[in-house]
Amino acid sequence: MGLGLERQQPNLTDMAEDRTGSEYAFLQPLVPEARGSTTERAYRALRDAIVLRQLKPGEYVDKNLVCERLGVSRFPVSEALGRLAAQGFVEVLPQRGTRVSRISLKDVRQNLLIRRALEAETVMELARRTDLSMARIDDNLAAQRDALANADDARYYDLDVEFHVILQKELDFPRVTTATDAARAGLDRFRRMIGSMHRLTHTYEEHQAIAEAIRSGDGEAAANAMRLHLDAVDNYLTEFTRADPDLFSAE
Repeated sequence: MGLGLERQQPNLTDMAEDRTGSEYAFLQPLVPEARGSTTERAYRALRDAIVLRQLKPGEYVDKNLVCERLGVSRFPVSEALGRLAAQGFVEVLPQRGTRVSRISLKDVRQNLLIRRALEAETVMELARRTDLSMARIDDNLAAQRDALANADDARYYDLDVEFHVILQKELDFPRVTTATDAARAGLDRFRRMIGSMHRLTHTYEEHQAIAEAIRSGDGEAAANAMRLHLDAVDNYLTEFTRADPDLFSAE
């Protein structure tokens, strides 16, 4: 697949000037919390900045500016970047620095494949259960409607994730949940990118179809509705790679 991914390596002096010119205004000083270490909060702040494309794929991270903006020492920032590197969000280049990774097409497609297989089977199993309570699912769908009505895309995104988490909790198969959660986390950056209000409206309708199939006890319909829901993400992936190929890596 020709994605135009090969680029000349930037000059280090130019990178330093670019980073200095950026004040990282999207990063706010970390507020002490009762829970969560400084490293954990630095990790969340950087991960959100990457997912929301405030730190863009291919961009080098200025560790000193990050420390300054967050109001922390280098240690928690280094630890946070190490964790992000292990998860594929950034890459550490010897003698060059830390760079935001481009999104791996191969990883996205693998994670979608895992989710299709496991989540389709999940809802099929739930539809077979005569003692299943739909209360948490219905409450989540009601909250999704409210978020859409208020055009609150950030809230809707959280509720979208929660919908799938609820399905796994109702299933109560821990190993399936672990594998599903890992695959969903691997899609996080891309899913945030496609989260327009238009797309979110379709997402809600797809969630409704899944819930109604479970409620009716039709396992095949529930599985098909889940596959269609995840196929929509794959379709958006194809569109994005054509429209903005520099965001992606073929590997």
